[in-house]
Amino acid sequence: METLIQESGYARSLIEASLDPLVTINIKGKITDMNEALANITGITRKQLNGTDFFVYFTEPQKAREVYREVFAKGSVSDFPLTLRHKKGKLTDVLFNGSVYKDEGGNVLGVVIVARDVTEQKLVEKELTEAKVFAELATAIAEEAKRKAESAASIAEDAVKSKQQFLSNMSHEIRTPMNAIIGFTKVMLKTDLTAKQKEYLTAIKMSGDALIALINDILDLAKVDAGKMTFVQIPFKMTVSLSAMLHLFETKIQEKNLALIKEYDPNIPEVLLGDAVRLHQIILNLVSNAVKFTTTGKITVSVRLLSEDEETVTLEFAVTDTGIGIPANKIDKIFENFQQATSGTSRLYGGTGLGLAIVKQLVESQNGSIRVKSKVNEGSAFSFILSFGKTKEQAQLEPEPAERDTEIKNIKVLVVEDIPLNQLLMKTMLDDFGFERDIAANGRIAIEKLQNKSYDIILMDLQMPEMNGVEATAIIRNNLNSRIPIIALTADVTTVDLEKCKAAGMNDYVAKPVDERLLYSKIIGLVKKPARVKTGKNKGSVPEIKKERCTNLHYLNYRTKSDPVLMMEMISLYLEQIPPLINVMKQSVNDKDWDLLYSAVHKIIPSFSIMGISTDFEIVAKKVLEFASMQQEPEEMQGFVLQLEMICVQACSELTEELNAIKNKNL
Repeated sequence: METLIQESGYARSLIEASLDPLVTINIKGKITDMNEALANITGITRKQLNGTDFFVYFTEPQKAREVYREVFAKGSVSDFPLTLRHKKGKLTDVLFNGSVYKDEGGNVLGVVIVARDVTEQKLVEKELTEAKVFAELATAIAEEAKRKAESAASIAEDAVKSKQQFLSNMSHEIRTPMNAIIGFTKVMLKTDLTAKQKEYLTAIKMSGDALIALINDILDLAKVDAGKMTFVQIPFKMTVSLSAMLHLFETKIQEKNLALIKEYDPNIPEVLLGDAVRLHQIILNLVSNAVKFTTTGKITVSVRLLSEDEETVTLEFAVTDTGIGIPANKIDKIFENFQQATSGTSRLYGGTGLGLAIVKQLVESQNGSIRVKSKVNEGSAFSFILSFGKTKEQAQLEPEPAERDTEIKNIKVLVVEDIPLNQLLMKTMLDDFGFERDIAANGRIAIEKLQNKSYDIILMDLQMPEMNGVEATAIIRNNLNSRIPIIALTADVTTVDLEKCKAAGMNDYVAKPVDERLLYSKIIGLVKKPARVKTGKNKGSVPEIKKERCTNLHYLNYRTKSDPVLMMEMISLYLEQIPPLINVMKQSVNDKDWDLLYSAVHKIIPSFSIMGISTDFEIVAKKVLEFASMQQEPEEMQGFVLQLEMICVQACSELTEELNAIKNKNL
């Protein structure tokens, strides 16, 4: 008897020690016994619990009752999820485990239940599920936002596409003949001429320069309209910049017998951070107008400090004249495109009415403001406010075009140009420089020449038949593995064009009409740089070049918290998905299946940022998307697709090595 009592006490101790609720229920569903854990989890004393209906303590009493009945039917149940409620409202998730108990005669007396507390486990599972759902939702939202943004951008681009295409075509078509006109005029001016011949040629050059200035104004306006205008942040000295700008007008101001007054606030920091070139453009336009419309009196250019903090300064610039003034009813319109104050202004003073429109957009694109005050026959005052960064860096001096070095003669240049007149002009310029030169009429011929002869630099036109400059550059960089410097010769200097040059691997560009001093300076600057590779079969096989690494896993490490299992999973997923997409991309181009091409490239783009691939290739991919959405295959399509294939193949190779390294490290 004593042993039985001891065993009974031992069992009771185990029951009480359990942190999970244990309870016995009779066949009527009433509680007959329980441990302290049940009292704790419900907030009700054991005395109060005894004899009460067990099911009322669950959030779903009917469900608990059904499980209880199932115990009687089957003899037991296990791990059935239910939730217990504390009298103060706290919920506890449990797994319901129950079995019947009988008397010595085998008659069922009731049910023994163990409710295992899984609240923490459920919380973790819930957080994981929520995190997964949130990630999927965030991805879906991002994709939808991206789709809507792309759609909106596409609609906006379509709205201005005709204008942009017209401006681009106009720029190219006018610049190409102007390149020859101005270029040969400069060549002729260097020869022995009579006074009359020199006068006529100078007039031709001045007219050509004026036409190019007009084209530049129109293209600047187009770039601002299209959101393509960019602003750099470079250290510069405001006083030096202002003096240099005003120096350009000294002769004209003296000719008109005007006074030029400069007012400069000495409290302005010596070196500022901003876009000095765009500031020059703004002030030059305003001063040019002041000089044009003022016949007597003075022109005042002032700069004063409005405010300053630790990081920025805000300045007010003003250009005031004593000229013809602007009628009050015209002031609101003078900043519009192609607008002048009166119908007679253009006839009397010339101009297109674009200068002030460009000024306004340049100021406002930098979060600045501009205003004008004017009275007819008394003068005008244009003022604008801009903020600049403060810096301790030294101002960067604008490099002057390199002076001719007669000792440098052994530079071999390949000119890739299809128009005979421009070929002749480039021959003339390069002969004058003392450089060796070969001519290729298109990109395909240039590739053939590079495989048979070595050159120091390539001057590459962009628009050519058979193979254009962008396609040729892509093959030179990726197939020939050459790092020979390439300068683009482009008659279309829109931002889009320059993006193509950069994406293809070109080092620099020179706009047509070609400025020979600038061209000479850029050739010398690039040829003097080391680390270029010359191609040529007569020199043996092309040297093998060690490619720079194209992937960077910093972002992936951050997102996975350096979890090797997750990193391997992400890399494996990339290696599994990308090669088939590349094959689809190539095949869809061959089949001219633009919808399939769009789909394949659209799926490739997100992997660039995840695997740390340069954004330059994302720009290329988006260009392919743009062409695919327009159901077009321009000349540069093949070159862009080839670039995407090459970078993805290289990425797969690098990531395979990375995957093996992670595996070996974590075995």
